Amino acid sequence: MAKHSLVIVESPAKAKTIGKYLGKDFEVKACMGHLRDLPKSTLGVDVENDFEPVYKPIKGKEDIISDLKKSAKAADTVYLATDPDREGEAISWHLKHLLDLPDEKARRVTFNEITKKVVQESIQRPREIDQDLVDAQQARRILDRLVGYELSPLLWKKIRRGLSAGRVQSVATRMVDDREREIEAFQPEEYWTLDANLLGSDMKKIPFAARYHGKGGKKAELKSAEAVDAVVRETENQAFTVKSVKRADKQRSPSPPFTTSTMQQEASRKLSMTPRRTMAIAQQLYEGVDIEGEGSVGLITYMRTDSLRISEEAIAAAKAFILGRYGEAYYPAQPHRYKTKANAQDGHEAIRPSNVNLTPEMVKKDLTGEQYRLYRLVWSRFVACQMANAVYDSVAVEIAAGKHDFRASSSSLKFSGYTAVYEEGRDEEKEEKESPLPALQEGETLTLKDFSKDQHFTQPPAHYTDATLIRAMEEQGIGRPSTYAPTVSTILDREYVIKEGKYLRITNLGRVVTDLMKDKFTDIADLKFTANMEQKLDAVEEGNTPWKGVLRDFYGDFDKNLKQAEKDLDGTRIKVPDEVSEEICPECGRNLVVKSGRFGRFLACPGYPDCTFTMPLVVEMPGRCPKCGGRLMKRTGTSKKTNKQYTYYCCEYTNSKDESKKCDFMSWDVPVKDDCPVCGQTMFKKAGKGFKKPFCINPACSNFLPEEKRGYPKKTAAAEEKNAPATEEKPAKKTAAAKKTAAAKPAAKKTAAKKPAAKKAAKAED
Repeated sequence: MAKHSLVIVESPAKAKTIGKYLGKDFEVKACMGHLRDLPKSTLGVDVENDFEPVYKPIKGKEDIISDLKKSAKAADTVYLATDPDREGEAISWHLKHLLDLPDEKARRVTFNEITKKVVQESIQRPREIDQDLVDAQQARRILDRLVGYELSPLLWKKIRRGLSAGRVQSVATRMVDDREREIEAFQPEEYWTLDANLLGSDMKKIPFAARYHGKGGKKAELKSAEAVDAVVRETENQAFTVKSVKRADKQRSPSPPFTTSTMQQEASRKLSMTPRRTMAIAQQLYEGVDIEGEGSVGLITYMRTDSLRISEEAIAAAKAFILGRYGEAYYPAQPHRYKTKANAQDGHEAIRPSNVNLTPEMVKKDLTGEQYRLYRLVWSRFVACQMANAVYDSVAVEIAAGKHDFRASSSSLKFSGYTAVYEEGRDEEKEEKESPLPALQEGETLTLKDFSKDQHFTQPPAHYTDATLIRAMEEQGIGRPSTYAPTVSTILDREYVIKEGKYLRITNLGRVVTDLMKDKFTDIADLKFTANMEQKLDAVEEGNTPWKGVLRDFYGDFDKNLKQAEKDLDGTRIKVPDEVSEEICPECGRNLVVKSGRFGRFLACPGYPDCTFTMPLVVEMPGRCPKCGGRLMKRTGTSKKTNKQYTYYCCEYTNSKDESKKCDFMSWDVPVKDDCPVCGQTMFKKAGKGFKKPFCINPACSNFLPEEKRGYPKKTAAAEEKNAPATEEKPAKKTAAAKKTAAAKPAAKKTAAKKPAAKKAAKAED
């Protein structure tokens, strides 16, 4: 009789893909993630018995467990094929115990990519469950449980119910708070730039600008208008002479392939995807997507990795593809191999397409918009990382005017190399643009047209974005690839941090919690301590440190600090200061304050209960009102009929009591910082995720884009009435995301009100 094998994976999509590759002798089933875990209703860790965990089957998964037990009993071999990381290893370990599998029957297999070749090869090379990986996951899980269940109730009693603290989320919140304090404490310094607008001596007389550099061969900074005027006086009657011209070919190397962190950063910059959404889409691409003519295909390799390693097979496939599509000039003399950082786990390859020959265009019709954009990002980055350097023709000119020096430079693309496929996004919004230079010769005398003087002030460090916070966490060693996205999501969900545009800002609640953590729980709030804890967990994974020893070392000080904090704060309730806005209550004249409710944050009068006025939260947007030139505001409203939340953009004078100022401008489109190059009015873009091309909404402008071409259905007459957002519902299509968010929040709060303290703390873990 033929042998029958059971393969257990985590998701149905993966089961479908792998089942296609293994054939009829294999039954592939999904366990849908963890089936056994620490219970939610109690701590689930016996601290007195050397931190022994008490694992229980997860409620609601009884049918899955029963079905897997039945299939496992009938199988000759059970292959535990959960994800290839600590979490996946732990799920396999729990499955082995839940299904009562003997060692000789339970075999562990992992797939770095879900392709026919890799799946079939891996199933032929099973191994034992790696207990070190399991122990590292147990240590992390129990650490997070201890902090979440024992510290969070203190926050509820002393600050506000429903709060949470955790090893990683507390440090991430502190990083945002520290940056905010840097910005608040920043003292701008004045400086000036001085450009000499010059003409070459050739027939074409091409104008160009040269920036002031210094005097007597030394660089000098212009700190005041007086210093600028002094340079102008000393040079305006001098001959401007070309002192030197240096030409060189400068090469720019491609960026390395994606790790989890860099993929999340780039998806945030280029696709406006949150880290959580990026990982969800990447999981779909990894597990398998139905491709016409191919069936279910895993398009990318495993997406939780900190490695830059690429297999030799993938390097060879990339070489063949690049030579075939772009030619020999676009392939380097030696293939690029990237060195992984010293503290990386290096458990998997970098993120790359499973089959480089499946180009984004070939599979576009089979993917959702988000899947296509993310796959194109991963595919392009990988192909580019194996291509030749881009070459730029660079010219640097030094110009003398008496004792003073001016400099000008320009560069032009000489050979596109990897940039034919991909260029990395940047966090900085503004870059210096270089104007082309005429063909200048040493000793050439130039004609001075005039000077351009500009006053500047040094700028504070920028607020974190999703991308820059993840990069900072990675640089500091805070968290690991699997924790970046959930950590950012958690601090936003708890409203310790809010997002204004793309920037993360600390809230008063986040600042109060952070101050308490820094005061009473120095270790947990300390960046270095948290990074060192990650290294200890890595040491457990490597088999160098016993996992319960890590728990013992941590818990002694933690328990002591917790008891001391409860003693110090006995009888104390810490007040969270109101976040005061600039909006004035129209009924009593007070400044409105920010409150949180079932639909998120809103503005309310601090005079409650005497004054009950509330209004949607207002966020200032870039640009100017196209009707009156006032500021543009982002507002949220809630439908009285359906309780659905929606977002719209309007003039600051929409609700003005001054009839002479009142303005009725409103739009569902999002204002952007760019002005129309034709009419100069603020441009707008279609709302939604991903890149949207800005357009002009001025009907009198030749650059005007009619509403029917913007991608929205034409608004009804009712929606265009004066002050429509205050009384009319936004089209249902626009409220789906808000509906989902709104539905999730009240449910969580109602449940929390009925749970015992330990049960509430379930949501407090990282």
